[in-house]
Amino acid sequence: MARDGVAVNAEIAAAVAAYASGVKMNVTQRARELGISPKTFYKYVDRFRARGVQGFYPDSRRPLTSPTRLPTEYEEVLLRIRKEEADAGWDYGADAVLMRLEERPHLWPAGRPFPARSTVNRVFDDRGALAKVPKRRPRRKPRRFQRDRVNELWQFDGFEYLLDDGSPATVLHLTDDCSRTDLALQAARSENGADVWETFCCAAGRYGLPAAVLNDNGSAFSGLRRGWTSKFEQRLADLGIQAIASRRSHPQTCGKNERAHQRVQKWLAKRPQAQTLAELQQLLDEYRDQFNNRRNRVLDQLTPHQRFDLGPRAAPDGALEPVTHLTRHTVSTTGSIGLNGVLIGLGRRHANKPATAFRNGDHVTVFVEDTFARELVLDHTRHYQPQDR
Repeated sequence: MARDGVAVNAEIAAAVAAYASGVKMNVTQRARELGISPKTFYKYVDRFRARGVQGFYPDSRRPLTSPTRLPTEYEEVLLRIRKEEADAGWDYGADAVLMRLEERPHLWPAGRPFPARSTVNRVFDDRGALAKVPKRRPRRKPRRFQRDRVNELWQFDGFEYLLDDGSPATVLHLTDDCSRTDLALQAARSENGADVWETFCCAAGRYGLPAAVLNDNGSAFSGLRRGWTSKFEQRLADLGIQAIASRRSHPQTCGKNERAHQRVQKWLAKRPQAQTLAELQQLLDEYRDQFNNRRNRVLDQLTPHQRFDLGPRAAPDGALEPVTHLTRHTVSTTGSIGLNGVLIGLGRRHANKPATAFRNGDHVTVFVEDTFARELVLDHTRHYQPQDR
């Protein structure tokens, strides 16, 4: 029983017990000696006869009904959603549970408003499902660094994954700073230049070219702080994209990408270990599709893809970006590739080699294998675009 205060003092308890057992006394005089009214004395007599010693304690002031408290069956709905999200490897805090509940309104009584975030946290706390984290005083007012336009900044990094046989693999991960979209998740044997470039091309083919790319100081990404230029940085420069390297031993700079890694790793941990790179890629494709289409509290409950589609889009030159097309070709024996009904001359020395073309409107940049080959503006009055002499 809840208590609101303390029990009566020993003298009152003794007098009440004696009277209730049949001892004759002048109640008015005895109550005056005890400092209480006769009415209060008789009240405790009735309570003692009805409840025994518990009658000497004040009643709880808790209301008999709590209109704002959720019925047990509704609390079970919230706990069930929380468990489902946790078992699937997703975030399972109050915000995530509420977003999932709004997506499944049939689980909630019709006409009853969804609970507040504080109510959900109280339910989790009462059921022992809320992790208690000590509050720390911030050293300074927190600031959120976020670009205003999609494709204004991409964050690029990788993390290690162990296959079922214990051999290491690498997951290369590209995220958009503004929309949190997972642009690419690629399984690779290691963090090497070829796979880094392939991952970037994969993302650019889906979402267009960014204005800038931020990455750490891995040698496959950057040589800026070592006094040389990596192939990746040179290719970005050829496309007019700014390459940014984070400070050494300062992962906070790539914080959004680091947080994105944690989400993927938590999700992967709930699934059987992949045996091959192909199986790992299937898992990553499944995760990327689900995450990009799940509502996100940071994005005002939009999905990353919805936020990306809202724009506006940035481009390498800072202007609004036309749609970027990325196509792959094999150079013909005559040294050209076909693009939108136009032949682009690259030279016979490139015959039968793979080529990649980035096109923004009529502006085209072509790479042969991993080497910058040509940049031009298409002239639709000519079927063949010869090399500059």
